[in-house]
Amino acid sequence: MPTRRQTLSLLAMPALHGTSQAVQATLTTAAAAAPVLSIVATEFPPYTTQERADGGPAAAITRAALARGGLDMRLEFRPWSRLLVELQRGLWDGVIGVWHSQQRESFLAFPQPLGIANRIGFMARVTSPHEVKDLSRLGGLRIGVVRGYANPPAFVQAALQLDEALDDLGNLRKLLAGRIDLALVDKGVAAHLLRKQLKSEARALVWLEPSVDELPLYTAFARSRAGHESRLAAFNKGMSELQSSGQLARLLQNDAELL
Repeated sequence: MPTRRQTLSLLAMPALHGTSQAVQATLTTAAAAAPVLSIVATEFPPYTTQERADGGPAAAITRAALARGGLDMRLEFRPWSRLLVELQRGLWDGVIGVWHSQQRESFLAFPQPLGIANRIGFMARVTSPHEVKDLSRLGGLRIGVVRGYANPPAFVQAALQLDEALDDLGNLRKLLAGRIDLALVDKGVAAHLLRKQLKSEARALVWLEPSVDELPLYTAFARSRAGHESRLAAFNKGMSELQSSGQLARLLQNDAELL
């Protein structure tokens, strides 16, 4: 038989349990109350990809920065050209994995970059290498690009003969088939695709030095969506905290494909 003290303790337990449930419910409600942004990306592995549960390192950094700013996100993937149209129509709050350009400033607000730099240059067939140091001497070649990408200024100014593809994988396949002479691509993307999707043909292609440019990767916010200024400020605050805490460096160092 319990003592009087034990009886009091037992009587108190339901109340304590109820308090615990109330605290948990409050925490859950607070977490659920964080504004959820609709964010879009394209398949641009290893930086953004549906192959990974976290959406790739650029998505992981974006999610961490938004969380520090009190925001959450829902990520979906679209082909790049469709993504740009939908952004301009105001269907998304932001986009992960975008390069800055003056034209894009008209519909996107750019915060500080994600800490990831893309080395943009050429892939060629091993049997048909080309000297690419002087872009003006590539006038007679067919250069594969991805539709809607913001290519390096020096490349654009060279006014070369371009052949568009829907994505980088399609571009490399066209290069392998001899339909283009060079493919303009990020070095990390090319290495990933050759290792994962074009493994049997990887030895047929080669990266050419020097690269054309190095472009920082951004998460940007749609100007057409109400409140984009506050999202921009929250994201910048989050990125600054990621940098000062060392979390950004850890996120980058933990991803082998970015090293």
